[in-house]
Amino acid sequence: MYPDLKNKVAIVTGAGRTQGLGAAIVRRLAQEGARLVIHDLGQTKGEMAPQHGVGLVDELEQVAESVRALGAEATTFAGDMLLEADVEAMVAHAVRTFGRVDILVNNAGVGYLFGPLLDMTQERWDTTLGVNLRGCFFAIKHVARQMVKQGPQGDWGAGRIVSVASRAAKSGSSYTSAYVASKHGLVGLTRAAAIELGPHRINVNTVCPNHVTTGLGAWQNEFMAKARGYSSVEDYLAAMRGRIPLGRVGLVDDTAKAVAFLCSSEATYITGEAMNVSGGEEMH
Repeated sequence: MYPDLKNKVAIVTGAGRTQGLGAAIVRRLAQEGARLVIHDLGQTKGEMAPQHGVGLVDELEQVAESVRALGAEATTFAGDMLLEADVEAMVAHAVRTFGRVDILVNNAGVGYLFGPLLDMTQERWDTTLGVNLRGCFFAIKHVARQMVKQGPQGDWGAGRIVSVASRAAKSGSSYTSAYVASKHGLVGLTRAAAIELGPHRINVNTVCPNHVTTGLGAWQNEFMAKARGYSSVEDYLAAMRGRIPLGRVGLVDDTAKAVAFLCSSEATYITGEAMNVSGGEEMH
């Protein structure tokens, strides 16, 4: 446990799916005593934001209720990471509700606009890069402004920013050109932000999980098994387990634990890093 996280105010984006990675991060930070701002898009928007890819308002509230059941304070915010005004409004909502912002977890992302490189459309490319990279930039910019205004809190510093990248931030794969490009870019953004924000005592890191079978992950399994010629989803997952030294695919709690660590005082001297959470599948 990390007692220094008690009463810290954390924004977690893309956390409106009850079985999703963001919800697991929210629950772990709640267990540490943090106060939560839980974000998601809140509505579908055609092919670019389908039901299997976003958290709707009702489910977003379910995540908040699960946090409140743990005894933590939580509020929700629905907004579009493609729109800087929405991201700025999310930060303002956090400050109005809790008076400050101490932690940002950039978890919102598009991991479903997959397909052959030769068939990639501009709209699919722009949406993926827009949410996964530009949206993270917007959040870092506006949260960091607030953290700089607040100043350091003793040895813990002025704030923690953790972005959820992917194993795709370090290795390429077929049918994921825009996704891989966005996640590689997110690691670069993290490194640049860590250099600029370090003098303000703001730590900026990423975590790089391998595949996690959430609700979206189940859709990814179906898509990739078919696209890569496996006879079944189980055969696809068996092949995946075979190349992971620890012999299993990732769990949402694996990444949530890594995020909590990077937010804690145990990680005060860690910044600019891209931490693998992949059971050994990725080792650089």
